Amino acid sequence: MTTALNRSLPATPFRPQIAVVAVALALIAGGTGYLGLAVSGRQAALLIIGSALGIALYHAMFGFTGAWRRFLTDGRGQGVRAQLIMLAMASTAFALLLTFTGGLGAAIAPIGVSVIAGAFLFGIGMQLGGGCASGTLFTVGGGSTRMGLTLIGFVAGSVIGTLHMPWWLAQPAFSGVSMYRELGWASGLGLQLAVMAALYAVTVFLEHRRHGSLEQGQRLTGGLDRIWRGGWPLLWGAGALAALNVATLLVAGRPWGITWGFALWGAKIVDAAGIDMSAAAYWRWPYPARALAAPLAEDITSVMNIGIVCGALLAAGLAGKFSPILRIPLPSIAAAIFGGLLLGYGARLAFGCNIGALFSGIASGSPHGWLWLVFALVGTYAGIRLRPMFRLTAAPTTATA
Repeated sequence: MTTALNRSLPATPFRPQIAVVAVALALIAGGTGYLGLAVSGRQAALLIIGSALGIALYHAMFGFTGAWRRFLTDGRGQGVRAQLIMLAMASTAFALLLTFTGGLGAAIAPIGVSVIAGAFLFGIGMQLGGGCASGTLFTVGGGSTRMGLTLIGFVAGSVIGTLHMPWWLAQPAFSGVSMYRELGWASGLGLQLAVMAALYAVTVFLEHRRHGSLEQGQRLTGGLDRIWRGGWPLLWGAGALAALNVATLLVAGRPWGITWGFALWGAKIVDAAGIDMSAAAYWRWPYPARALAAPLAEDITSVMNIGIVCGALLAAGLAGKFSPILRIPLPSIAAAIFGGLLLGYGARLAFGCNIGALFSGIASGSPHGWLWLVFALVGTYAGIRLRPMFRLTAAPTTATA
């Protein structure tokens, strides 16, 4: 069976879908031009970075959902190890930039009950919805109609989460800290890298014990056109995502995040429907209030999210794989929507998702990122056990399935 962790290039000739590629390029070029003229050069640059993220995510099929489930159910840890390498690269760059470059913000959040509950719910949602936050966006861009339903649930759950957020913030928690600041950047980074190395070794040991050897990675065949047609090794995806998160930090002034955009989209939709979201406590807080009143084009996360979808659309067209499926079984529809609701609600409680809390949080030296990882894995295990209720298979066939 071909999986996202052991892919081979298709035997058929490389045939890009010209119409899909043209539409994606028009959206990216038009959006970049509009943002550059009407908003700012920074927003235009962030759309391009988002588009590059979408291409990398799609061509490497780089997701957390399938990789975590494959490790927990089959003991194969190649995808998890790629994520650890990505975290190590980003953490090294972030530690240096956040320490020696002024004006940059880190993804630091409180450590408490809210993160524990949110990460646990998010883990369940990943396995029912079929993807994490980044996985939802790039698969939607790649033509997945089922993941479009997950995205709808994700947006709705995010809005509900904002309504309950004041209560969750009143629960026990410790203030957010940076290990780079508390321990010194070298010691804080060293501690992080040591934990990552230990986790890497654990995945190797467990895979060896269960299978006798490590799964072989994808062979590098073909020429430079592989960059455009896809089938990237996971390590290419890990390196690209780490570099692009660093680019986001430098251009946006803070790390990559995704799920805040979903909460904002949902709030604007509800507001447009005649329900005054500014009456809710969360949307009266300074940052949410300003974002709710401002155009979406001025929101960093929203612009990058749109870029991810456009970039994935371009990648799917270049690979010749854009092919939406309209007939979806009812149990799968129910799982997508319910999983999306849990994803959105959990992300709000946990101050982010696999990107904003895990990737950017850990890279920023925030302990809340590690706490998120632990309880998202617990939630993932629970979600795996719930999948048969929705007639979903146990074994993933893609990195985000």
